[in-house]
Amino acid sequence: MRRLGELEAEIMDRLWRWRRAATVREIVDDINLTRPVAYTTVMTVADILHRKGMLRREKAGRAWMYEPLHSREEYTAGLMREALGHTEDRRTALMRFVEHMSSEEVDALRAALRSTGRDTPL
Repeated sequence: MRRLGELEAEIMDRLWRWRRAATVREIVDDINLTRPVAYTTVMTVADILHRKGMLRREKAGRAWMYEPLHSREEYTAGLMREALGHTEDRRTALMRFVEHMSSEEVDALRAALRSTGRDTPL
C-alpha cells in the first residue's frame, strides 16, 4: 500500500471525516474553502483512487458518489505493515518505534494485543 499524494490525502480525509458518500462537487467545494482546486482535477484524482481500490463509486443521477472502501485506521495499519516489511531486522525496528511512543500509545498497544489474544506471557 503506497502513501497517498497530497490531493489524494485531502479527498480521503474528507470522506473519512464525513463518514458518508459524497460527490466530487461536495469535495471540491470543501477544499475550495481553504485553497483553490479545479473540479476536473478532483474528478480525475477521485477516479484514480477508485481504480486503485481506495474508493467505491455509485452513480446518483448524473454524478458519481464516492466513499472509502477502507477506514482511515485500516489504511494506516497497511502503511505500518509495509514500512515494517522494508527492514531486515523487524524486532529492532519495532523496539525503536515503541521507544518513541507516549504512555497512552503504549497502553493502547497493550490493550490491542490483549484484545487479539496476542498478549500472552512466555
